[in-house]
Amino acid sequence: MKTARVVAICRVQQLLPDSGTVGVTAIDKRPVEGPVRVRRLGLYGDVQADRANHGGENKAVYAYSEDDAALWAHELGREIPPGLFGENLRVEGLTASRAVIGERWRFPGGTLLEVTMPRIPCGTFARRMGEDGWVKRFMASGLSGAYLRVITPGDLETGEAFAVEHVPDHGVRVGEWMADPTPERAAALLDAEAEGTVRLAAEVRPYIERALGRA
Repeated sequence: MKTARVVAICRVQQLLPDSGTVGVTAIDKRPVEGPVRVRRLGLYGDVQADRANHGGENKAVYAYSEDDAALWAHELGREIPPGLFGENLRVEGLTASRAVIGERWRFPGGTLLEVTMPRIPCGTFARRMGEDGWVKRFMASGLSGAYLRVITPGDLETGEAFAVEHVPDHGVRVGEWMADPTPERAAALLDAEAEGTVRLAAEVRPYIERALGRA
């Protein structure tokens, strides 16, 4: 099993004013100390302001990798500290954007998380970054990070190692699905679901339908 490490655990520091329809945003995630409980809807003490588009069982935890953050830091000429992208977990030793949909991560305390989909950038994220054309740039990069659902609740702790214990055979990775949702990848996901090897999130289905020309 491939092992990785938790660099930081981040949850909302404060709600910030935002010019979007909700009026506030919970994207201001910052590292916290000590074990943090993760439950069905995410980290204890974390919140989402726009619950129509963020959070929920299929987007309970958002993970981003040190290597992808380093690529952005080089391109943008600025630091990308843990939490800047609104992620809950900053990890190293694996690239979250290359995680396969349905991949499972096992943590020492028994916590089990399952990769569900890429992070699709929104206007709030663009306003936070203040970079020209940020949504299109982020989409095209394939450096999506990964949303995860909580299969087994438990505690997470900064510095702990965790293992990738299962990777489905369909091979569709979250970052490539975000950047290029081809009909072939859409069909592979549907085939895997039909075989019972992956449980697709409802939020992924519109993109599958669009890729197959059905929407």
